[in-house]
Amino acid sequence: MKQVVQNYKSGELALLDVPVPGCKPDGVLVRSAYSLISTGTELMKVSEAGMSMLGKARSRPDQVAKVVQSVATNGVPATYRKVMGKLDSYTPLGYSLCGVVEQVGTGIDDVKVGDLVACAGNEHALHAELNWVPKNLYARVPDGLAPRHAAFGTVGSIAMQGVRQGEPQLGDVALVIGLGLIGQLVVQLLAASGVRVIGVDPDPVRCELAERLGAAACGDPASATVENSVAELTGGHGVDQVYLAAGGGSNQPVELAARMSRDRGRVVDIGKCRLDLPWNAYYEKELDVRFSRSYGPGRYDPEYELEGRDYPIGYVRWTERRNLACFLDLLARGRVDVEPLVSHIADFDDAVETYQRLKDGDLKAVAVLFRYPEHAGEAEEAGAPAVAVPAVRRSGGMSTPARSAKASVRLAFVGAGNYATSMLLPHLAQRDGVELSTVVTTTALSAANAKRKFGFAEATTDLDAVLGDKSIDAVFVVTRHSSHAELTRQALLAGKAVFVEKPLALTEDELAGVLAAAEESGNDRLQVGFNRRFAPLLQEARKRFGARTGPASLRYLVNAGRLQHGSWYLQQGTEGSRFAGEGGHFIDTASWLLEADPVSVYAVATSGNEDLQVVLRYPDGSTATISYVTTGAAGFPKETLDLVADGRVLRLDDFVRAAVYDGRRKRWVSSRLPRARDKGQSAELAAFIKAVRTGGPMPVPLESLVATTAAGLAVQAGLVSGAPVTLARAR
Repeated sequence: MKQVVQNYKSGELALLDVPVPGCKPDGVLVRSAYSLISTGTELMKVSEAGMSMLGKARSRPDQVAKVVQSVATNGVPATYRKVMGKLDSYTPLGYSLCGVVEQVGTGIDDVKVGDLVACAGNEHALHAELNWVPKNLYARVPDGLAPRHAAFGTVGSIAMQGVRQGEPQLGDVALVIGLGLIGQLVVQLLAASGVRVIGVDPDPVRCELAERLGAAACGDPASATVENSVAELTGGHGVDQVYLAAGGGSNQPVELAARMSRDRGRVVDIGKCRLDLPWNAYYEKELDVRFSRSYGPGRYDPEYELEGRDYPIGYVRWTERRNLACFLDLLARGRVDVEPLVSHIADFDDAVETYQRLKDGDLKAVAVLFRYPEHAGEAEEAGAPAVAVPAVRRSGGMSTPARSAKASVRLAFVGAGNYATSMLLPHLAQRDGVELSTVVTTTALSAANAKRKFGFAEATTDLDAVLGDKSIDAVFVVTRHSSHAELTRQALLAGKAVFVEKPLALTEDELAGVLAAAEESGNDRLQVGFNRRFAPLLQEARKRFGARTGPASLRYLVNAGRLQHGSWYLQQGTEGSRFAGEGGHFIDTASWLLEADPVSVYAVATSGNEDLQVVLRYPDGSTATISYVTTGAAGFPKETLDLVADGRVLRLDDFVRAAVYDGRRKRWVSSRLPRARDKGQSAELAAFIKAVRTGGPMPVPLESLVATTAAGLAVQAGLVSGAPVTLARAR
């Protein structure tokens, strides 16, 4: 079998062929599915191995002390041979994995062959294809928990033991210093315990990740953000606990801990950081300094770890194994989410290269997993995060409701904000065959204004009255993003045709809920406001470009500009990111031009997530790159697009000018006056009204709307993971 090893003397890393371990009593033989690289502990060992002998001595003064003692006892020659023998040997790496039980030793009755288990221990949960694991260092994985998530069991237990040492209580405020892998897990465990958390890390990306995972606020230790947040959340008293999850040689973490702690607060050391305690600061506040010993009680006790002698639960409630099982349970119940922490999944055969990239800084990661050969082909574990594209199911009675042709179509609007009143209602108010029946808003005055301006028959704040009105044919959902999916779901269940502004949904669950409503009601009459594909200039350009035979490259630059302070688009916690709100426009346009739905998404952002680059890959090998930027010049056009294939180029300049190039010449060119810029809203509304009136197909197939929405969700998943996201289509 293969195993990752390192020579501490030379620093050499290797994927070595070694014998398969035997299955001893009181343990199990486990075939690895995924193993986790600890980007803190393991990289520290890898870095130390690359140091000179003097550097190694400086980094491990504890080992130097042992050498000195050995010299005094055994003499220099014997000590030298002993030390060199140890240094010039291969040592294992790894201590957290998930795998399948392949053989059960005598004395084991709690798991069987084929069971999925999470394993711990730097001698037993190694980066190796097979490991023998003693009884107290494994725990059965709950049903439904993905193997790659269960591989976090050991580091999760380390974080959990640290939190237990802090003894948090409901309503406490805690400071977590260091937002690497352990720190991110500590943040989530504290938040799940009812504690308000403030995070500290110099990396803004890690700060943003911690805030998404439950921290109230995060910031650089040198900024005023941390101090101001502590003062605000604690009334100036200071935090109840500080968790030191940082590494390195700086004494800044313990000094910051003293400054931010309340009187008689607790400081828990989880990571390996410098601990020169400033005596006055710790003495005057009578701070309680505690150490967290790895995974919990039982660690470093050979009778517990190797011989399987458990501690009575009445005396030791939380042992290593119980912590491991508890963390797996939290994962399975969704109380802790490790998927956003997965920065990269590498094939086990690429282990040496992966370590080197981490060491060199080419691969910046919170958590990295090795995937073992037996699991390389699994769709759910495809080496990158996946976003589900729900299937549109029309079996079991679902069909498009038939409608007789009507003289007019009665419409209701839910929401009457700026977009509705400037871009939709002006096109509908004067359209023949359209009757504006009812406008629904949350505030009475905005409904009254819309009624007066556009001629609605009624204005109300009662949504149920509209959904229950059988005379209303279609409902327009033009509210804030967070309400789109639920309002669409309700309208579909009420039997209405629905026009919902983008986005259709902000989460996979919301998207699945909309489709469930369509299937339950038998009503799939849905259109999302992706209007660019209806723009006359772009439609003509596509027609002139003609059919293609080979894959295409598409570039779409969106010069979005900055939003005004106070815009609700900036409320990302409730309304999703700005790209989540607008990005569907550009994904839909690209997919329409390429005549397919994307199969994967890769997204990367500049520091601060101000500018995004989104790469979509399509089944025939075509790609579309969407550059969504907010830092460009205000005078530059908002949208420019180039489509290249088969020796031809289609060029669109902000829906004002378009051209098609063929060989050395322009084959077609068209321009419009800027005031005549048409992005397709009128044509889209006309197509929707026609479909409602006649009962014909909706303007865009539901499958396409779903695929575009899922691709938009994948952008956010990709920004978190830093890896391409597969769009996994349900069957």
